[in-house]
Amino acid sequence: MNVTTVSIPGVLVIEPRVYEDDRGHFFESFNHAAFERAIGSDVRFVQDNQSFSKANVLRGLHYQVDQPQGKLVRAIQGAIYDVAVDIRPDSPTYGTWVGVELSADNCRQLWIPAGLAHGFLVRSTTAEVLYKTTDYYAPAAERCILWNDPTIAIAWPLKGEPVVSLKDRQGTTFAPVAPRPA
Repeated sequence: MNVTTVSIPGVLVIEPRVYEDDRGHFFESFNHAAFERAIGSDVRFVQDNQSFSKANVLRGLHYQVDQPQGKLVRAIQGAIYDVAVDIRPDSPTYGTWVGVELSADNCRQLWIPAGLAHGFLVRSTTAEVLYKTTDYYAPAAERCILWNDPTIAIAWPLKGEPVVSLKDRQGTTFAPVAPRPA
């Protein structure tokens, strides 16, 4: 497994070792001990979620208050542009975002620690996304930041207007916390 850091602390791109031959390929998609070594901490996944989406569907930017979820995300069919936004007020990268192409072909996964918002854009005709979470879905704790919030200014690789759910269109704008006094 190859682990790559990105500009937001704690967010990691994980690439498994893929064994290919004329029959196809094989890879270990998850190994708890190796994953914990890679992220440098203990983690307990409690829920797996899977979504199917059509081209240009944009989901997010979702997060939970009180029950924040760490997420290990991968595309098992198709391709997505996966985004994490740092909304941890004490983080040096607060208010910044990172985007990574995840696909069934590249086998990459994105680890998004608890305390970040998450969303993705479908880049292929269809995509199936599977992600593990470190806490249970809690509807009362769920929040959504608008996908096109000008403060965050995510450079989504869009082809026209995205397809966005009513719930996601009703997301709120990102309101950065004022700097703490020195």
